[in-house]
Amino acid sequence: MPRPEIKRPPSDLEAVEINLAFDDNRYASLVFGHYDQNLAKLERRLGVIANANGNLVTIKGTPDACEHARLVLENLYGRVKTGQPVTLGDVDGAIQEGALQGSLFPKETDAGRIAFEQIGTRRRGPVRARNAAQDIYLRMLKRHELVFAEGPAGTGKTWLAVGYAVLLLEQGAVERLILSRPAVEAGERLGFLPGDMRDKVDPYLRPIFDALADFMDPRMLERGMQTGMIEVAPLAFMRGRTLSNACILLDEAQNATSVQMKMFLTRLGEGSRMIVTGDPTQTDLPAGQRSGLSEAIKLLSGLEGVGHVIFKEGDVVRHDLVRRIVGAYEYAHQAVALDEKARR
Repeated sequence: MPRPEIKRPPSDLEAVEINLAFDDNRYASLVFGHYDQNLAKLERRLGVIANANGNLVTIKGTPDACEHARLVLENLYGRVKTGQPVTLGDVDGAIQEGALQGSLFPKETDAGRIAFEQIGTRRRGPVRARNAAQDIYLRMLKRHELVFAEGPAGTGKTWLAVGYAVLLLEQGAVERLILSRPAVEAGERLGFLPGDMRDKVDPYLRPIFDALADFMDPRMLERGMQTGMIEVAPLAFMRGRTLSNACILLDEAQNATSVQMKMFLTRLGEGSRMIVTGDPTQTDLPAGQRSGLSEAIKLLSGLEGVGHVIFKEGDVVRHDLVRRIVGAYEYAHQAVALDEKARR
C-alpha cells in the first residue's frame, strides 16, 4: 500500500504537499499512465500539481484537492493490483468515487458505502461504475424488475445494461437474453436490406452486439445466438409474446411510439427483468409524433418495482470532447427554449 507523507510549505499556509510512495514500481507506472497521462488528467480535474519519480508521486495543492488526489491514486493502485487496466475514463470514475469517499457527511442512503457498485462477467471481469449516476443505475438494476435509463450518448446506459444482462445469464438468474431496438433510420432512408432477419436488423442493433462482444466470449455468444439463448429482434416482432425468465433490453427507446412502448412493457413475464434505455432529445420519429419513452417515464416512474435513472451531460464517460459536444447542444437547446418562452 502507498505510504503518504504530508508537508505544509511554510511560505503558503493554503497549500500542502503530499508525497505518496507505492510498493511496486511496475504497478505505479500503470497508475501514472503512459507519459504520465493519468496524472495530467488528475491535475486538470482537481487543480493540483502531480510529479512522478519512480514509485513516488508528489502532489501539491489545497488540502482538500490533495486528499482527493490521494484517494484517487490509491483506488487506481488497488485496481491495477487486481490485474485491471486503467484508462482515462477510469481516472474520471476514480475522481468521482474519491469525492464520495472523501465526503465528511454522506447522505443517509450512502452511509457506510465507500465504493461504487460493480458488476462482473467471466470475460470482462469486474466493471465498476465511473460516476454517481452509473452507481445509482447499477443499484437500480439490481433492485428493480423494470428500469428506465434516459440521458445523452456516451453515458454507458446501453453498455452497462448489456453487462448486467450477461451477468444475470451467467448466474442462472434468467434463461435467456432478448435484445431489441426500434428499426428507425436516423434521418436516412436505407431502403430494403438484403439477407435473413439477423442480417436485416444487424445495422440497427450493432451497438448491442458490440457490447455483448465486450462481456461474452465470442464462442459463447455465437452459440447463444444459434440456440436462441440470446435473441435479437426489432421491436415490432415483440407483439403477442409473453417473455418469462428472461432479461429484456430495449435500446434507443426514444424511437418507440406510445403504442409500441405499451406493447413492449406488457410483454414482461414471471421471473423476468426489463431495461429500457434512450435519449429523449434524439428521437428520429416523424415530426409531431410523441416518444413512447417520455410518456412511459411520466406515467410509470414512482411505481413499485420501477426504477428511473437520469444521466446528464456531466455523466458522459466516452470522451472529454463528447462531454463538451453534448454540453454545447444542451446549452443551445435551452437557449432556444428560453427564446421561445420569451416570445409568448
